[in-house]
Amino acid sequence: MIELGRAVIETEADAVTALIPRLDREFAQACSYLLHCKGRIVVIGMGKSGHIGNKIAATLASTGSPAFFVHPGEASHGDLGMITCQDVVLALSNSGETGELLIILPLLKRLGVPLIAMTGKPHSTLARESEVHIDVSVEKEACPLGLAPTSSTTATLVMGDAMAVALLQARGFTAKDFALSHPGGSLGRRLLLHVSDIMHVGKALPSIDLNATLHEALEVMSVKGLGMTAIVDREGIVAGVYTDGDLRRTLNNPIDIHQVKVSEVMTKNCLTVQPEMLAAEALQMMDEKKINGLLVVDHKQQLIGAFNMHDLLRAGVM
Repeated sequence: MIELGRAVIETEADAVTALIPRLDREFAQACSYLLHCKGRIVVIGMGKSGHIGNKIAATLASTGSPAFFVHPGEASHGDLGMITCQDVVLALSNSGETGELLIILPLLKRLGVPLIAMTGKPHSTLARESEVHIDVSVEKEACPLGLAPTSSTTATLVMGDAMAVALLQARGFTAKDFALSHPGGSLGRRLLLHVSDIMHVGKALPSIDLNATLHEALEVMSVKGLGMTAIVDREGIVAGVYTDGDLRRTLNNPIDIHQVKVSEVMTKNCLTVQPEMLAAEALQMMDEKKINGLLVVDHKQQLIGAFNMHDLLRAGVM
């Protein structure tokens, strides 16, 4: 089993490596068609090529090239109406002779839609009728019977990825652009969430006056549960912060928590952030400073919020 598995991987790896010299003018021309497409990239393919086509369309769409998959069998029964003259069609077929694709070729020609074919047969009908042909032929399938599409589908998928990434670079597509189309993913949460989206405000905000005792500060920290409290003056401007870490350091000295003012033991000139800061940036700052929470202030340095590592964890930022 292990030897057979290794043989499959080696065979498919060889098929992928063989694609490298084929990234030539045809590949560049295909990318140019896709880059300047004013409509959508329509990917079509039957059977296993259809499954690969679905993945290629999804990859294109998520990396800045609007695309969708159309089943060629359904296309000849009405779904061809999804394709407009502004689109570009990317057709996948290892044989280049798939009947369901050849049936709709005349209609695509009538629409004047540019056709990019990705086949394993450079002299096939689909290859001849296309504006651009991409050769994804393989020496052999990884299937020991030479029947099940294995190496051929892998090669097609890899060539589709090569196109998608080339287009991504050409469009100047950024990580933030990627996040905008993946708001439910971890990257989307990391790049789109701001401090204002996760911070505690109002009654949940731990805050106490400068003249309060350490005992009163500890009560606020206990109730609010953020492991810290802000110390503010009469105008609500942050004067300092008192944290669980400060408490451990304070208790190293003989003090009366009912008499000592929190302003005497607080951390002055504490680190604060603005609400519009990205949560991911705040996390990086906290990692660098080895702190577990941050106070949020406005442009006047007035306290408006607070959050800690647990809030970042719940939001999926870390």
